[in-house]
Amino acid sequence: MTLDETRFATLAGDKLEAISDAVDEALGDRIDVDFNGGILTMTLPGGGQYVINKHGPNREIWLSSPASGAWHFAYADDAWISTREPKAVLDRLLVQELKDRFGVEVAI
Repeated sequence: MTLDETRFATLAGDKLEAISDAVDEALGDRIDVDFNGGILTMTLPGGGQYVINKHGPNREIWLSSPASGAWHFAYADDAWISTREPKAVLDRLLVQELKDRFGVEVAI
């Protein structure tokens, strides 16, 4: 699905806000969550951070993960799917990494 700029901004913004809210609710006492200017930063105790942002020119959400590195996700089939690994979905990847780290399943 090709997204126009307005639809992309809405879908990506809603996704980042949903991730921010879910992580803050489930892990807010263990992770510093900051969602500002369309960039979601989640700082882990002891160092490392997730950075998730919208990349408008490519109509993608970009994720920088301390566990798995850099990812790009495009919107297709009602999900944000990796552009390099079609089986990787943003929500599932992030939920699994946070569960591996903290033992808590975040409901995104």
